[in-house]
Amino acid sequence: MLLILEMSNKNSRQLAPAQLRPVHPRAQAQIQLLKLNAVIKGKPRRLPSFYTLRVCRSYAEIALTSSFFMDLISSCGGTMTPVDLDGVVEDRVSIASNVTVSLSPGIPFATRTLILLVCLLVVAWSHTEKNAVPGPSFCLGLGPLLSYLRFIWTGIGTASNYYNKKYGDIVRVWINGEETLILSRASAVNHVLKKGSYTSRFGSKKGLSCLGMNERGIIFNNNVALWKKIRTYFAKALTGPNLQQTVEVCVSSTQTHLDNLDSLAQVDVLSLLRCTVVDISNRLFLDVPLNEKELLLKIQRYFDTWQTVLIKPDIYFKFSWIHQRHKTAAQGLQDAIEGLVEQKRRQMERADKLDINFTADLIFAQNHGELSAENVTQCVLEMVIAAPDTLSISLFFMLLLLKQNPHVELQLLQEIDKVIGDRELQNGDLQKLQVLESFINECLRFHPVVDFTMRRALSDDVIDGYRVPKGTNIILNTGRMHRTEFFHKADEFNLENFQKNTPRRYFQPFGSGPRACVGKHIAMVMMKSILATLLSQYSVCPHEGLTLDCLPQTNNLSQQPVEHHEEAQQLSMRFLPRQRGNWQTP
Repeated sequence: MLLILEMSNKNSRQLAPAQLRPVHPRAQAQIQLLKLNAVIKGKPRRLPSFYTLRVCRSYAEIALTSSFFMDLISSCGGTMTPVDLDGVVEDRVSIASNVTVSLSPGIPFATRTLILLVCLLVVAWSHTEKNAVPGPSFCLGLGPLLSYLRFIWTGIGTASNYYNKKYGDIVRVWINGEETLILSRASAVNHVLKKGSYTSRFGSKKGLSCLGMNERGIIFNNNVALWKKIRTYFAKALTGPNLQQTVEVCVSSTQTHLDNLDSLAQVDVLSLLRCTVVDISNRLFLDVPLNEKELLLKIQRYFDTWQTVLIKPDIYFKFSWIHQRHKTAAQGLQDAIEGLVEQKRRQMERADKLDINFTADLIFAQNHGELSAENVTQCVLEMVIAAPDTLSISLFFMLLLLKQNPHVELQLLQEIDKVIGDRELQNGDLQKLQVLESFINECLRFHPVVDFTMRRALSDDVIDGYRVPKGTNIILNTGRMHRTEFFHKADEFNLENFQKNTPRRYFQPFGSGPRACVGKHIAMVMMKSILATLLSQYSVCPHEGLTLDCLPQTNNLSQQPVEHHEEAQQLSMRFLPRQRGNWQTP
């Protein structure tokens, strides 16, 4: 059944009352759709002299002529005032010269309402002020939904690289409905890192609470005042005099784990490196007996939970069984660390002479009411997980890159033999290992484990000409920045990229400014010490076909090799004993 209403002023004749067929009540309801309380700028406008309204039984379609629709849209904008069109419609109907009505049962009220709302949304959206920052279109909320789903599905790092590649080095997207800027331009990244109004990070409060990170610890603590206070304890432990013993501890731990290898023919390198760095962290910052492998399993579950919940919406945590599963995974590590802290506390009570390390310092702060017990546990947890999370994976990537570049390996071996000789590495040797330092820097540039960092604007700002309102989320895509600016051979692994001093603004593996990685200095010492100790004794041979390009990886919070059980053997390597002075590489 079709209702057609046509009106024309040209060449028309006046119909007699008897010729006019009565209008069905449902037809009258359809005519009311034209009596919109429209939003039109300026004085009231008359409806166009020709339009068509088509209503079908199974579905509804409003077909307005292009002149009417475009006229309606183009007339909106700026300051808008409501105008009643009832009188206008009645006037146009009364003077119509030719009316033909074919009755129809009409369409449901809910459908008519939906059509009306969609039309009004289209008009409102088409006249919304467009953001000057490049990025996906808002498109009635579809853009924010799709961009958020991409971050959830592919991971934060992968999604950030996708949008920077597609839209440029400054991009606007949405995460959980919040505007988020992805920056990979050096000037913009440096601006955010240096400025004090970006010392906060963004993430789901419920997710961070599940992890124990909400207003605790240092990594995602967004209570800026408390974060600054806690950071002093980390800085004290990771810089200054405490660095002096780091080389000795690293060399000793690495050598111990190498000596305990069951077989050199098939070494689980990731497990070796993780156990080594956990042992180093324990010796430096905690110093209590622990089971490395059990603790590493709990660290891995905690990290998986961290990646899963960080940017999830609040509704995700409404499902108690999901929330409880993540809470249990995170609680396993928290309980283990709490037990180690209590073990350290009892050790301090029995000691005749105290050796004040990081954990002991935190316990004293708790005893004086400066920190809560929960904060002490979280601080120790974050100190312990930092190295297995990032440093051990970085070393694994470095060993792969070394075997893919045998000429670099040759330069490294020659330098190690020249500087160290037959003795153990010492503090004074570190500054002399310039090839090793260039190699580490190039690995961190070419294939970093953590290739982005997250911030939140605490006040209104302008970044490279773009207005940034308070509360805007920021992702600093430093990994992509390292591949696009300054370096002459940015897409190649080449030590020539660090032959000259690199301006800090173009190379930010640890960030800079007030929220830079507090452990950046000790991380370099640990990487140099472990690599020098390992490479001076063994040539590392990955499984045939195992290269960085073909290695399955994920990139959510960090770039991680995929470690399924069936692929574990593929990640193993052979260690071939090497005699000093023998620079032949297999």
